[in-house]
Amino acid sequence: MSDHVSGRGLQRAELARRTGCNLETIRYYEKIGMIPDPPRTPAGYRVYDTSHVSRLKFILRARELGFSIDETRGLLDLVDGGDQTCAEVKERTERHLADVRAKIADLKRIEKVLSATAKRCSGEDVPECAVLETLDGS
Repeated sequence: MSDHVSGRGLQRAELARRTGCNLETIRYYEKIGMIPDPPRTPAGYRVYDTSHVSRLKFILRARELGFSIDETRGLLDLVDGGDQTCAEVKERTERHLADVRAKIADLKRIEKVLSATAKRCSGEDVPECAVLETLDGS
C-alpha cells in the first residue's frame, strides 16, 4: 500500500472546520497516536478522510464529557479492537461518572466555604480580611 494518495480528501484545516477542533489539537492527537497518521499526497500534504472526521468527533465528545486522554484512549482501544462489549464500556463510564460526582461534591463544598467566607468579608478598605484569614487558617 502506498503512503501517497491522489489528493482527494480533506486537508487539516478542513478537518478542523468540520469538527470544530483547533489545528494544534489535531496535531497533538496525531502526535500522541490517538488519530492515525493520514496518507499524504505526492507533494507531502496530509489527506484526511471520513474515518478521521468520525474518530476526531469521538475524541472531542469524550473529552467534552470529561474523559481524560487515557480514558479516551482506552475507549478507542475498545473500538479499535472490535471486541468491545457494552459491559466494558458501561463499567468505564460508571467509573468516570463516580469521579464526576466526587468532583461535583468537592465543588459544592468549595462553594459553601467561599460563600460563607465572602459573607464575613466587609469589603472595606481595611487591613483585616476574612478571606485572607480563612486562607491563613485563622
